[in-house]
Amino acid sequence: MQRTTAGSSAVVLCTVRRVPQLDGVHHLKLPVRDLDRSREWFQSRLGYILAMEFREDGRVMGIALSHPDGGPRLALRLNPDKAAASSGFDYFSIGAPTKAAIDALSARLTELGRPIPECGSPLGWILAGLSDPDGHEIRFYTTESHKQAPEGQVYVVDSARPAAGHRDQEAPPR
Repeated sequence: MQRTTAGSSAVVLCTVRRVPQLDGVHHLKLPVRDLDRSREWFQSRLGYILAMEFREDGRVMGIALSHPDGGPRLALRLNPDKAAASSGFDYFSIGAPTKAAIDALSARLTELGRPIPECGSPLGWILAGLSDPDGHEIRFYTTESHKQAPEGQVYVVDSARPAAGHRDQEAPPR
């Protein structure tokens, strides 16, 4: 919003910000039961690399992982009780740039013995159903979208869970 303030002979334009300025997600954090097992899982399946260790009284209690090709930074914190309590929920989804990237990830998981076919959704291609060693579901969505809501309108998805679980669904036309 711009406001015009008239002075003696000068006009000053002021921009009034109604929302705080943000810059994306800094990192994601998950509680885990076993740091080594979880680190190995994220490294072998998704290509993450160890970037930091967080020590308390000489013991590693958390780690930070980075991704060499665009994935979000990920922190893992040793907390077995919270890991068990949060099992089965999809706290976040990771973006993939294209359907080809989703296909490549699906092929990689199949090679590792965990086939997960992708499916289409109104918002893009999805790879759902992958769980880490603690049972946190991790989903992948293409960041390119099939459909956008018209400006100023909210996009409504009816029956999202059954649609996301339907593996044979074709993507809507672009």
